[in-house]
Amino acid sequence: MCERTNRGGCRETRRRRVIDLSSRRLSALSAVQWILACFLLVLCFSGCGPGPKPRVVLYCAQDREFAEEILPGFTGRTGLEVIPKYDIESEKSVGLALEISREKNRPRSDVHWNNEILWTIRLQRQGLLEPYASPSAADYPSFAKAKDDTWHAFAERARVLLINTNLLPKSEDRPRSLLDLTDPRWKGRAVMAKPNFGTSATQAACLFEVLGTEKAKQFYRGLKDNGINIVPGNKQVAEGVSEGQFAVGITDTDDAIGEMSAGKPVAIIFPDRDAPKESRMGTLFIPNTVAIIRGGPNPAGARQLVDFLLSPEVETKLAEADSHQIPMNPQVHATLPQEFATRQTAKAMDVDFEKAADLWDEVQEFLRNEFARP
Repeated sequence: MCERTNRGGCRETRRRRVIDLSSRRLSALSAVQWILACFLLVLCFSGCGPGPKPRVVLYCAQDREFAEEILPGFTGRTGLEVIPKYDIESEKSVGLALEISREKNRPRSDVHWNNEILWTIRLQRQGLLEPYASPSAADYPSFAKAKDDTWHAFAERARVLLINTNLLPKSEDRPRSLLDLTDPRWKGRAVMAKPNFGTSATQAACLFEVLGTEKAKQFYRGLKDNGINIVPGNKQVAEGVSEGQFAVGITDTDDAIGEMSAGKPVAIIFPDRDAPKESRMGTLFIPNTVAIIRGGPNPAGARQLVDFLLSPEVETKLAEADSHQIPMNPQVHATLPQEFATRQTAKAMDVDFEKAADLWDEVQEFLRNEFARP
């Protein structure tokens, strides 16, 4: 019999309902607990597994195609992944250097591989570079190292004249000095990269140091008055000459040899080889530089990468690859194109890079005023 309560309900029925409701609550609670347990298990396994792959962040102003031939060798040797960030052609050397300056309170890069030297010296003077006496730099000449070991130079390029041999078939009709390009016979026929960026900017500061401010200003105003053409970068200079758009251009050896190797009608001139011995003029050789960023995320990995980049192996690869950059380590005996000269076989410009860096701001202001478009 079902015993009725005062409310007219059946106690047995109510008991069954309570038991059923409790069972359902327990089942729901068990499901939630199961989900939570799985979530915690996933967190545990992900936290206990291998951490992020060790890496070194590289800000690289060297041309991407040349750097990418080098960096895998470092990863294969050390297991450290290199995360490179490259300059764009129109801001070569300057863009990444400015980024390092902006990031001084929270550096994101470990190493700066610059394709020139003056901006590296400027970063040094801002206190943004970490001293490191790399054992790989022991055989380099003394001028290839900062006095405080904050930067190291390696693998040079030269600033050369590239001429189109169809337009200038006779050697006697070709310019021999950089200063020749202000002559009226080159009016509208010469080309250079934007003078405020890359090795063009480095060359300008060096000319101000070697020639003196007034004579250097006279030279650049002479180029402007002579209708020199301006293109974004040195590669575009070399391509424009090889395609016959211009008779002569000021560019770097790596871009010049690229057009020659492609069978284009061009020839390379190392300028001012005939300058008087007492003259400081000559061919400008510009080294790459490598430096550790102070306060970077992986200082130990940065030192390993610097050791690698300064090694004979890397200078040999840069010399014998398409970039054909000129070794500075006297222990490196690489095969260079026969059209090339070195510091030892050409008359090298006698420039003080430290003093050229002192002139940087003055030179930049002058170039902006002279060559900025209206």
